[in-house]
Amino acid sequence: MILKPFTLFAVAVSSLLAQSTSISPERIREHTKFLSSDLLEGRGVGVRGGQLATEYMATQFALSGARPAGDNGTYFQKVPLIGVETQPAAQLSAAARGKTEAFRWLDDFVGVSPRQEPLTTLDAEAVFVGHGITAPEWKWDDFKGVDVTGKILVLFTNEPTSTDPRFFDGRALTYYGRWTYKYEEALRRGALGAIIIHTTPTAGYGWDVVRNSWGRQASFVKLASGEKSLALQGWVTRDAGEKLLALAGRSVDDLLAASEKPDFRPIPLGVRIRGRLPSKVRELETRNVAAVVPGSDPKLKDEVVIFSAHWDHLGIGEPVNGDPIYNGAVDNATGCAILLELARAWAALPQKPRRSALFLAVTAEEDGLRGSEYYAAHPLYPPDHTAIDLNYDAIYPWGRALDVVLTGAERTTAWPQAQQIAKRLNLAIAPDAQPEQGHYFRSDHFSFAHAGIPAFSVGHATEFAGKPKEWGEQAFQEYNAKHYHQPSDEFQNDWDFTALQQAADVGFLLGLDIANQDKLPGWRPGDQFHR
Repeated sequence: MILKPFTLFAVAVSSLLAQSTSISPERIREHTKFLSSDLLEGRGVGVRGGQLATEYMATQFALSGARPAGDNGTYFQKVPLIGVETQPAAQLSAAARGKTEAFRWLDDFVGVSPRQEPLTTLDAEAVFVGHGITAPEWKWDDFKGVDVTGKILVLFTNEPTSTDPRFFDGRALTYYGRWTYKYEEALRRGALGAIIIHTTPTAGYGWDVVRNSWGRQASFVKLASGEKSLALQGWVTRDAGEKLLALAGRSVDDLLAASEKPDFRPIPLGVRIRGRLPSKVRELETRNVAAVVPGSDPKLKDEVVIFSAHWDHLGIGEPVNGDPIYNGAVDNATGCAILLELARAWAALPQKPRRSALFLAVTAEEDGLRGSEYYAAHPLYPPDHTAIDLNYDAIYPWGRALDVVLTGAERTTAWPQAQQIAKRLNLAIAPDAQPEQGHYFRSDHFSFAHAGIPAFSVGHATEFAGKPKEWGEQAFQEYNAKHYHQPSDEFQNDWDFTALQQAADVGFLLGLDIANQDKLPGWRPGDQFHR
């Protein structure tokens, strides 16, 4: 059998991984340690810690030999955002039949006004709209033609439950289930605002995550003159939701049950919702960090394989056990550390691949993928010259991995290559253990997919050498419950970064294969992005 040139090249590179250019878990460890240190103050967007993080990323790219790929010959792509921070004096109440329920900021409700004004007020009727979904391909419509213009929509996140893969993709959450879709659809429908009633099963995480994510500054792309937005994107706790719905003689459980039925119709609650949202509004100085290693082919070097990770986290926020710094060690200092090590290893290759490699650290992922969304709308390389995006977000440093999760790889024509590379590295490919949480729509690769570019994340392991089979899932559940979006997501000296090196190896070899093949990858026929 005669091997194709790009296959020979990839095989040759495999041997390099055991030599001086190999990916180092120790280098990944040290990058993670610095990026999650208190010095960087949680890598907040538009503040000192974020500026330090991006300077560090740019400096490390330069030291690796990767060239600037940003604006005006720099490593930075400016991302113009507006920061909106709802103030503690925010008020929200619901009233019906002479009774009023007042909700407390952070304890009962959180939210923000995307109108980007110092003060937003609202006073409107509430309408319950189930999951707030219109999905014609599944013959599902929660609105049934009802006009909700000027109303406050009350709804649940997630989508109708099903195990049938022919209906909302079965267990796997589709984009219809994400909170971002809910607010987008509310705006399309002309609603004044939207309030999600939080439950841990429907959201996939507890109220503390919602509180920490939404009880701080949010960032938005600056509204154009005359552009419309919601007055409120809000969440209330389950208990607050019970009080709100009780004013209409309903309950969370009975409306959750009603929202599961195809014949569901919007329910006017007869409840008036009033709010007063004082906000601190400011322009944010933030940026993506971009570095490129040019390809060797005179024609194909204008096409790129993108490796991405988000550099931001939650910054300084509400103290927990006296600690106000949300360090984001796992989320996502780990992904940034891998990105830096990938750039170093790629730049060290004695023979460069045919296509170029773009290493992209994006801002404001925690605010709704703003940095990658901005890049997708203002790409440094055109979408039709972008082969794929391989993303890294929150990889667990818990030892040697026996498998890897490739979130969304099966959607792309690169899936067979990914399978071969995992096998070559003695790694199984584990299915997403929580498909109902919609991980594919919660990280930066989705911004690329939304723009038509094949994209997925090289994710964490679920099984680890020397540990029981179920240990990985238990450790994930503990991390998610105790440390996700908490100040306790801090660097630990006893962490073992072998799994991060293995995840980097997977992306490195897959990126090399794609950078050298003749044809760009695409979406697999039948996938929703292909449709």
